[in-house]
Amino acid sequence: MPARLAVVDDESAARKRLGEAFTRDGYLVETFGDAESFLARQAEAAFDAVLLDLRLPGLDGLTALKRVKAMGGDTEVVLVTGFGGLEPAIEAIKLGAYHFVAKPVRLAEIRNLIKAACDKVALGRANRQLRQALREETGLESMIGASAAMRGVFELVRKIAPVNCNVLIQGASGTGKALVAKAIHKLSPRKNRTFVSFNCGGFTEELISSELFGYEKGAFTGAAATRAGLLESAGGGTVFLDEIGEMPPSMQVKLLHVIQERRILRVGGTRPIDLDIRVIAATNRDLKQDVADGLFREDLFYRLNVVNIHLPSLSERKEDIPLLARHFIDKYSLLFHKAVREASQQALQALTDYAFPGNVRELENIIERGVALCEAETFGVEDLPCELRQPAGPEAPSAPLVSLEQLERQHIARVLQSTGRNKSLAAQILDVPRTTLWRKLKQFKLD
Repeated sequence: MPARLAVVDDESAARKRLGEAFTRDGYLVETFGDAESFLARQAEAAFDAVLLDLRLPGLDGLTALKRVKAMGGDTEVVLVTGFGGLEPAIEAIKLGAYHFVAKPVRLAEIRNLIKAACDKVALGRANRQLRQALREETGLESMIGASAAMRGVFELVRKIAPVNCNVLIQGASGTGKALVAKAIHKLSPRKNRTFVSFNCGGFTEELISSELFGYEKGAFTGAAATRAGLLESAGGGTVFLDEIGEMPPSMQVKLLHVIQERRILRVGGTRPIDLDIRVIAATNRDLKQDVADGLFREDLFYRLNVVNIHLPSLSERKEDIPLLARHFIDKYSLLFHKAVREASQQALQALTDYAFPGNVRELENIIERGVALCEAETFGVEDLPCELRQPAGPEAPSAPLVSLEQLERQHIARVLQSTGRNKSLAAQILDVPRTTLWRKLKQFKLD
């Protein structure tokens, strides 16, 4: 559809000239002699772009601009004035104007501005439609991506979700493995049953055993009553075992038996309990290498790895960063009651140039922090952490070499600072159990 354009000017000759010119350019043009009539029409059917005179009878252009922005939507406003000075221009940009031009208006300049404004609106609309189409097609409501790599993931999830087979999801920390597991469950015949998630890292064998298998009354000191484990409570549903590569070897044997026999014994129990579950496991480790090194059971690996889904790192799909950034800006603007609407091109470029060792989780944290601090409608470079504001140059030849322990301490300190000392979030970004992070903090005296 052609873009819809409003021309608001109290001078009839200027209004007619601009209206005819833009109509010839293929726009659907409506003209107005005052702000009130324009705003009434805007409320009925929002325009893509508005060419708005600053001095109007009744409501002036700045007031009309405020009203347009208060209505929401994608409308971009180009303000026109016959009076010079920077103050109105600065105020207009602060209020969300796309641009500000002075009379006499040069038609070529205005044409370029209106085209750019309409292109911006069309791009934003296309991005939303693409995200919605991907969600409707795949059911991955929480995952954003239009890159070839993510389309491949979406297609694989769609194919294997209805099939009752085990799945192994592999990818770096922060790539969204848990989201994929939930999407598989949601698109499967088990969607109306329980989805149970368990992190295999950072727990003792005894705790893992009691959590997964449950226990009988009196099985150990403190077992005052019989308790069903997570595997049993997920009957008919899906069990997601995160960080499966961290599971102790002795527990790997027990899990293998459960997957093979589809039965469990509670701790201290003697009666086998039949299971009807689907197992989805995830890891950021190279399990094939762990099998070769004797760290992970080969038979368990093949039981879990019926279908393998590899999630690309964010650096492998940088074209998705603008979509993800917009999604997180919308999310945290709503959560924090902020009016942040978009990211500047400079901010998006800085994000695209960054390596993102923490992947999508780190990007979300950066946007959350930035939106919390942002005081304008546009998320700018100044809202990014310091290390993202300037491109990282090559290491100076004279940079001192440090030990691995010193490097680890520096990295943990940097992650802690970037998360505002949120230890739970820092542990997620570092991809270590919280107990491990606490030990490191004490070791390096960072607590």
